[in-house]
Amino acid sequence: MSTPIRIDADVKIDSKVLTDVAEALEPYASAMFKQRGGHWMAIVELSHAERTEPGPEEDKNPSVKVRITGIEVAADAYTDERLRTLQADMYRQRTSAGTLDEHAA
Repeated sequence: MSTPIRIDADVKIDSKVLTDVAEALEPYASAMFKQRGGHWMAIVELSHAERTEPGPEEDKNPSVKVRITGIEVAADAYTDERLRTLQADMYRQRTSAGTLDEHAA
């Protein structure tokens, strides 16, 4: 198996909100407006929207812009906790390379 080529690129999130995404967020909009500093757990799907490659003389990183194409917000405390647990598990998996966690999996 070949090793993928790693390109250091900046990631940007496209501010365009698709209709389906807006509809999924609409039930939470009032609470989000009222709760400054609030946090909401969600499952999010991202898609490639755009990439930028600087010219050879530019001192910039290439960048990729992603767009939120799907989202579901946790509607209750039970689902919120399940998503937080899943997020912690995914974080542990992503950061475990070379650790005992990696070998235990």
